Parts: sequence; C-alpha cells; structure tokens
Amino acid sequence: MFDKIDPRSPTPLYEQIAGRIRVAIAAGELEGGHNLSSVRQLASTLRVNPATVVQAYRELEREGFVELRHGAGTFVRGVSEQRKKSERVRGAAQLVRGLLAEAARLGVNGEDLRTALDHELGRKVP
Repeated sequence: MFDKIDPRSPTPLYEQIAGRIRVAIAAGELEGGHNLSSVRQLASTLRVNPATVVQAYRELEREGFVELRHGAGTFVRGVSEQRKKSERVRGAAQLVRGLLAEAARLGVNGEDLRTALDHELGRKVP
C-alpha cells in the first residue's frame, strides 16, 4: 500500500502516508473496522520516525477517516459512498496535475496529451 512513499518528494511524509490511506479507503481496499498497523510497525516498515506516522493518523482522525483508540490501535471508520467518491475525485485531480506537470516538462502539448489519453481510455483492458 505504501509503495509510493518518497522521502525526496516536496510533499511531507505524513501527508504521503495519510494520502495513501485515504486512497485505500476510497477505493475500498480498507473497510470500516479494519485495524491499521501500529505506529511502531508502520514507522519501522517505512523507515520513518514514529512521530511522522502519529501525525498522519491524527490528520486522518481529524478528517473522520480513522478512529484512534488509546491502547487498542487505529481503526478505519465506516465512510459514506459519497465521501469515498469525493476522495476518488480529489485523487484523480491530483493525478491530472502530476500528468500535466510531467507533460509540460517533456514538451507535450494539450492536443497530443488528449489524443494519447483518448487512445488509452479506449483500449480494452483484460
């Protein structure tokens, strides 16, 4: 789930962690009641400071995605389908911004990008 955490990114690590968990919840990878990894486990896995994971979990709690239960762990809250859809749209917008930035860096114009996108969207995926 955390294969895209990049310590060199300008986005803080806690935001990357929280963002990946948000996406997993929105995509249905994590359901309500799911127990997330402990702070120590996740920090060790990602090789980050435990305070970074705590900050990510607190942000998610503030946003209503998880519930922190002292002594029991961090659990995914049941999130409405509307909220999941909103997060998917937010994630899609973020992907598009990244794609546009990379296209500009490569000198790809909007028309060529649209053509490539239309082609890829039209392909049959097995």
